[in-house]
Amino acid sequence: MASMYGMRRISWRLISLVLIASLCCVSLGFLVPANAQEDSKRVVIYSGAEEYRNAYFSKRLAEQFPDYEIVIDYMPTGNMAAKLQAEGTQTECDIAFDVDYGYISLLEPIFADVSQYDQSVFMEDTRSKNGKYLPETRNGGAIIVNLDVLAEKNLKEPSNYTDLLDAQYNGLISMPNPKSSGTGYMFLKSLVNAWGEEAAFEYFDGLAENILQFTSSGSGPVNALVQGEVAVGLGMTAQAVTQLNNGVNLKILYFEEGSPSSLYGYAMIEGKQNKPAVREVFDFFYTTLVDEDKALYYPEQIYTDKVFEVENYPQNIPYANMENNTTEEKLRLLDLWEH
Repeated sequence: MASMYGMRRISWRLISLVLIASLCCVSLGFLVPANAQEDSKRVVIYSGAEEYRNAYFSKRLAEQFPDYEIVIDYMPTGNMAAKLQAEGTQTECDIAFDVDYGYISLLEPIFADVSQYDQSVFMEDTRSKNGKYLPETRNGGAIIVNLDVLAEKNLKEPSNYTDLLDAQYNGLISMPNPKSSGTGYMFLKSLVNAWGEEAAFEYFDGLAENILQFTSSGSGPVNALVQGEVAVGLGMTAQAVTQLNNGVNLKILYFEEGSPSSLYGYAMIEGKQNKPAVREVFDFFYTTLVDEDKALYYPEQIYTDKVFEVENYPQNIPYANMENNTTEEKLRLLDLWEH
């Protein structure tokens, strides 16, 4: 009897605990789902795109998803790659946008599978071999000059890379740092391919004497040109065109070695693809926003059957040789960069 009584006491205690727990869940239910709901409507995007592109994306995403909180955090693509590699799948980032292909294989282990998206619409050289990302930008570089600063300083327009070593350009050239900027690296890689590694690094050692600043971002040189701080910038064609269309007196030059170029993509972080809001935002980039970005800012070809035109954008761009643009090669060359 004593044992039966004890069992009844234990049973009633268990029942009481279950009832109390149930009541607590009911009483706090309005709090827990609300927090979960808030989190389910928040989407964090790490983006290496320029400020004006991010501003456009923010506007369009707010229009398309008024009930979602969509945060776009800008960071140079090299910094983004380092941050994501360190954070892994525990990152707050849901979608990584404008990731340089030179870094992308480092990040594939933390990217979700996106092979269900049709990649046949993209040019072959842009496609993901492992189905972990989608292409969104072909970024071409150019030598860009501010014609007003050239005239003010009584400087001759450069016609080749060697001209930029002339002392008359001292402190009047801006270039992105290859260690933090994909744009900076594509200039380095293009000359390594054109001239050989030793000659290319020797050239940049000499050019450093005339560089006002190696900027952390690929946007830096064009920004410096717009402010009249420099006469020459090693920068992005698309950014130069945007400023040309804003009335800035710039000129885009391509030297004999051609336009350095790189590809950029976007991806979801593994595990985040299961959040409906993240999936919907990613879908919107695939179906709409990437195309709008091409039509407004970056028309260089990524699609097999879509062509975009932007006012004052150069036609028939002579691209540089960018072969062997692998992550391993990039890391090796960056280890040799000393500026």
